[in-house]
Amino acid sequence: METTDQPASKFDDLLDALTAAVASEDALRCVEVIKQADVDDTAKLVDRLDHEDRRSLFGLLAPKNAAELLEHVHYSQGASIIEDLAPEAAAPILARLDSDDRVDLLNEMHEDDSEAILEVLKVDVAEETRRFMAFPDGTAGSIMYSEYVSFHRKATVEGILQDIRAKREKYLEYGVQYAYVLDRGRRLVGVLPVRNLLFATPDQSASDIMIPNPITVSPETSVIDLAHLFEQHHFLGLPVVDDSGRLLGIVDREASTEALQEAATEDLLKIQGLMGKEELRSMPLMVRSRRRLAWLSINIVLNLIAASVIAFHQDTLEAVIALAVFLPIISDMSGCSGNQAVAVSMRELSLELISPKEFGRVFLKESSVGLINGLCLGLLIGGLAWLWKGNPYLGAVVGTALALNTTIAVCVGGLVPLLLKAFKQDPALASGPILTTVTDMCGFLLVLGLASLALPWLI
Repeated sequence: METTDQPASKFDDLLDALTAAVASEDALRCVEVIKQADVDDTAKLVDRLDHEDRRSLFGLLAPKNAAELLEHVHYSQGASIIEDLAPEAAAPILARLDSDDRVDLLNEMHEDDSEAILEVLKVDVAEETRRFMAFPDGTAGSIMYSEYVSFHRKATVEGILQDIRAKREKYLEYGVQYAYVLDRGRRLVGVLPVRNLLFATPDQSASDIMIPNPITVSPETSVIDLAHLFEQHHFLGLPVVDDSGRLLGIVDREASTEALQEAATEDLLKIQGLMGKEELRSMPLMVRSRRRLAWLSINIVLNLIAASVIAFHQDTLEAVIALAVFLPIISDMSGCSGNQAVAVSMRELSLELISPKEFGRVFLKESSVGLINGLCLGLLIGGLAWLWKGNPYLGAVVGTALALNTTIAVCVGGLVPLLLKAFKQDPALASGPILTTVTDMCGFLLVLGLASLALPWLI
């Protein structure tokens, strides 16, 4: 028991100590407490502070310490923290972050807030940041960074080693594995693995020991294509070049993977009805409430449409009250089947394995699955209804309704994302409510409609 309780106790003690240090405005003590925490607990420690204490903490810390702490915090939470600071206080912190982290934070913020900070940053840093921010999400340009080591092609090994020794601390922060060899126009001509320097003679030039004609990507390359390249080659990073071959930045394997995961997470949150981007419980109460209500209020209207089907068949439902037990089952089971199809279509769209024009192919694939699964589920629920009430006609009505509704739900779930994509709408956000409305309406209509036709045998 001691081994499981001790870490929690340590964390609680650190949280209390940090809260007390913030309250007493003791910046040195804040740094000491944060350094005592495990790296994995740092973000959790910041998350557990209340909103005012988080703002006070980052106002107390020196820009270097604040930037180091910000690197451990989720970017959506980091953006919220930075927005609470005055631009003059936020700019020195952001200036100490890597270019890709700085871009992520500013892109997450409201445009007015990010622009106010950019106005305070040094001109060269602000220009580079604006340039990187302009690249669309999901591209190499949006996740590349500019902290790389480069040398002119005519630089000697002796000169390169002297430069590395002189800038040792800076290059250690970069985590250098490769250096990039450029010509006078900053066009990329080769990649220089650091290990090649170990076996070179002092008078050799960078062009003598580099790997020429390296694989490059453009800033418009999608993260999906990047993932394919990283799967094909065991590279740690890929250089990003413009149309003229000038080196713009580097995109690494980890950033590519994270970008894909973030896109998938954002789609999942949209499907679950969380508007905006990611939600954390440390966010302000009204922001979280507003994001959720935006979805829930729409769902009220959609549910009223589905409920109108029940109202229309009220007499049938009153005559065969047992049907009320099966209505939510049929709706829910069909919705689950439809959501599986939505997930597959969303995945294939994100991987660019299908296009919005492939309605016929998707319909054939999904209708086949829908018919098989619908038949199996229909037989199962129909058999249970028969056993429960001893009425085979009730089993037939319920089983047929579930089989048909499952087939419809799977087809709709597979096709709606393609249809929305074709009309340039967000399939992640709109597929859910459309599918829910269709499965509820069709499920209720099928059960009550078939029951109305078979009413003499059900009562």
